[in-house]
Amino acid sequence: MDGLEELGGRWRADLAGWGIPPEIAAKAPADPWAHSPARFAERTDRALADPEGPTLARVAEALPEGGSVLDVGAGTGAASLPLAGAAGVRESRAAAGASEPPVRAGILGELIAVDTSEGMLAELASRAAALGVPTRVIQGRWPDVAGQAPVADVAVAAHVVYNVPDLVPFLAGLTAHARRRVVLELPYHHPMSWLNPLWAHFHGVVRPQRPTADDVAAIAEAMGYGVRRTERLAPLSRFADMEALAESACRRLCLDPGRAEEVIAAVTALDMWPVRRDRWITLWWEP
Repeated sequence: MDGLEELGGRWRADLAGWGIPPEIAAKAPADPWAHSPARFAERTDRALADPEGPTLARVAEALPEGGSVLDVGAGTGAASLPLAGAAGVRESRAAAGASEPPVRAGILGELIAVDTSEGMLAELASRAAALGVPTRVIQGRWPDVAGQAPVADVAVAAHVVYNVPDLVPFLAGLTAHARRRVVLELPYHHPMSWLNPLWAHFHGVVRPQRPTADDVAAIAEAMGYGVRRTERLAPLSRFADMEALAESACRRLCLDPGRAEEVIAAVTALDMWPVRRDRWITLWWEP
């Protein structure tokens, strides 16, 4: 069995393979890695309107009444703010069956939100204020800012780890800041994997197959954590239409937005539409 140092090094090397070649990045008309706070906020609002899924359920069941959540890579709060609602959190049908009773919600007493984006944290803070949730926002990268965060009942990091080259200290920091449970959510494959055929088509770049959620679980297990796991299909399709896909693909591929029609033609020729829904993995353990 591979040791922790080897697993962590492999994760770092595999993740580095997703970098954009410098000669392509130099021609990018917009930041290919940028995320829109407004688009993230839409996802949070959907989650607030209909709290569901195994990740929220795993957080909720470990959270005492009025408990605290540390949300690392919080974005606009989709993985934490729905716990403040009055309705129960539903399990996904695929994970637990349609008859599974809801896990109680409305139990979030304090939120500590960590993110590198000031814009994301501003969207989160405005929603938290509207919900009456006491919130502390910490702008910065985890675990660099871990010293500013208190220990919470539950620590959650949703759709973050593929941005983390040094995964061992990241997970160690989460676990050290959780009294009751650590919960991760991530797609099985790198979130940019859907673009792989287009990278090959437009740039002749072959993208990696790893790392995957299996690698995250292996690292956590090598750290001595009793990892449990469930998975489901992403609750929504990635794009509502081809135009939205083309807009996103142009930015991610460092193409001029005026080439959107070329992207749509390539997507059609490569039989990429509709884009397959991701498999979302939930991992959790007790400290």
